[in-house]
Amino acid sequence: MIKIFTDSTADLSKELLERYNITVVPLHICLFDKEYRDGLEITPEEIYKWADENNTTPKTSAISPEDCEKLFKPVIDAGDEIIVFSISSQMSTTNNVMKLVAANLNSEDKISVIDSENLSTGIGLLVIEAAVLASRGESRADIVRRIEELRPMVRASFVVDTLVYLHRGGRCSSVAAMMGSMLKLHPRIVVKDGAMLADKKYRGKISTVIMDYAKDLEPLMLNSYKDRVFITHSGASDEDVAKVKAYLESLDYFKEIYITRAGSVVSSHCGPGTLGVLFIAKG
Repeated sequence: MIKIFTDSTADLSKELLERYNITVVPLHICLFDKEYRDGLEITPEEIYKWADENNTTPKTSAISPEDCEKLFKPVIDAGDEIIVFSISSQMSTTNNVMKLVAANLNSEDKISVIDSENLSTGIGLLVIEAAVLASRGESRADIVRRIEELRPMVRASFVVDTLVYLHRGGRCSSVAAMMGSMLKLHPRIVVKDGAMLADKKYRGKISTVIMDYAKDLEPLMLNSYKDRVFITHSGASDEDVAKVKAYLESLDYFKEIYITRAGSVVSSHCGPGTLGVLFIAKG
């Protein structure tokens, strides 16, 4: 049997994790001298409150080798194999930690560590695809080969309500140049070659921006794999999320539209009110 793992930045809901039998290894969030496990010990709302009170962005850190080994070892001891996904190696050392644990378990021949070159449900799209293939009895080598084919086709992007968190965190260098611009500037952040960059600027109310952003993606979405699309957000209003979902439904294209809430690590870097539409393009 092949067991699928991902780090917590894949931002998959509990329902999806259970449906596809996926196990999560948490990254860590550091608030000064206190450390919390993503998805288990702290919420995005608590992070926003702390960040605003202290005028800074939380530090995040990779998964711990101990957490990783505790989850991997029983699977390997049972004679099964593992495929595990990490956030882009340009954004975290998590991928290296996973490889070190595989080596420490003397199981590099049974554990495939995949650098998603992405974040949030840009990872989740690949994770679910791997889980579907595993459930069909595909071999680990064939699954890895297929994921490597799909990886550059993932279209992960989002618009942010505030530039403050991205600027403080320094994860998107092209945001810095926008900080002095006029108010109500909302960049579209895209993930390309494992890194984030701002490729378009929207102005106006975030509710209007979110719909303009979603509609701008329509040509790409109509040339994508139909199985699933994600709406992932870090605290956007229910009304805005519902409008985006209704718009996607009006396209009558995707088989499933998933709505997920970004976890604490992703939220701590993008801030509240961020929303993205993520899918896998065909070309």
